[in-house]
Amino acid sequence: MSNKEISGKGSVLSSLQNFIKSESLSGVLLLAATIIALIWANSAWGETYNAIWQYELGFSFDVFELKKPLILWINDGLMAIFFFVIGLEVKRELTIGELNSPKKIAFPLYGALGGMIIPALFYYFINSNPETAGGWGIPMATDIAFALAVLKILGDKIPLSLKVFLTAFAIVDDLGAVMVIAIFYSDNIQISLLIIASILLLILFFLTYRNLYSKSVLIVVGLVVWVLFLKSGIHPTLAGVLLAFAVPLRQKVDASLFTKNLETITGELKLAEDTKDPVLSSGQLMQIDNLEKWTLKFRSPLQHLEHSLHTVVGNFIIPVFALANAGVMLNSEYDLNFALITTLVASLVLGKSVGVSGIVFLVKKLKIVQIPKEINNMHIIGVSFLAGIGFTMAIFIASLAFGNSPEYIDSAKIGILIGSLVSAVIGFVILKLNSNKKQ
Repeated sequence: MSNKEISGKGSVLSSLQNFIKSESLSGVLLLAATIIALIWANSAWGETYNAIWQYELGFSFDVFELKKPLILWINDGLMAIFFFVIGLEVKRELTIGELNSPKKIAFPLYGALGGMIIPALFYYFINSNPETAGGWGIPMATDIAFALAVLKILGDKIPLSLKVFLTAFAIVDDLGAVMVIAIFYSDNIQISLLIIASILLLILFFLTYRNLYSKSVLIVVGLVVWVLFLKSGIHPTLAGVLLAFAVPLRQKVDASLFTKNLETITGELKLAEDTKDPVLSSGQLMQIDNLEKWTLKFRSPLQHLEHSLHTVVGNFIIPVFALANAGVMLNSEYDLNFALITTLVASLVLGKSVGVSGIVFLVKKLKIVQIPKEINNMHIIGVSFLAGIGFTMAIFIASLAFGNSPEYIDSAKIGILIGSLVSAVIGFVILKLNSNKKQ
């Protein structure tokens, strides 16, 4: 293997390891926010908890009004940024990552399909209440932050290829959940507004195709598209995913041209006058401007945005979402629906584990996919249970499915919390016992 190949491989692995480290920290913050929300909602200040998230914010004009409770600004607004980052991750993986070829995508794709279809079927057949039938989409997605946090606890004994599988699997899972939200959890669609939003998106895609990308244009048009999706009846978080595909991946210049200009700029800086003051001379200022110009051309817009937003999403947006949504009042005025709780627990714990491992073992037996040698059957079973950690996306879909039924939302959240916790414990124990064996 050449030095270039080794360097390239090391760069990819380093990026993946940094991603996993970031997601693991997000998982810890997510857990902390969840605990705080539960304690706060069931404390003497429980009414304050509800009052804060239901406080209405917004503005109105003669012909336009945009007012929502704070919790919906979080779920519809901040979560659109979360979905934007998911869109960036999906585009990167489909273009140059772990999903950029049929061979690479096959393993996580089949796992994700089993992890979406089987839990939904579990819910459909176990659920006996027509009023809660719409919750079938709740157990479909995996919370990658929590799942990778569990793997992080297990340390280096877990093969990196297993972490790659879980990451790719969860990304495909999230994409499937986005499609479910767009198709099944959007209503009263106003086609005219959707057409306008689609035209704006097509303009952005065309500009990207012509290599005319501008972050400022993306932000302005993105805000307009978000409002149009919101008013059209399509859930606005879908706008975040679609906007991400309008961000170009490729740089405008390659490494050799950038390096050549960097050497020129360095030489000119050495020759430029040094004022000895805490400000730059005109010559130095000119070369710094040149450096910024060439850096902007060399930097991948998608990679830059993903890197910039990943920390904000993982360490702020997702914990805030958990703080606003996980506070279930156990002494609520509404009677808990234990049938719904049981259905969701079974769908997350059994549906996910059976769906992921069952489909993967089947396609492995049929030799449709090739699984890395360092991943054994117990690894797959352990990760299939971790896939039952639905948390963020599951709570999000529950809020859409039972938006007008607080008693069902509270019950769904409890079912999600219990199912996610049980899945995490079982998955951790299986992987821990397996890692202790001599491989």
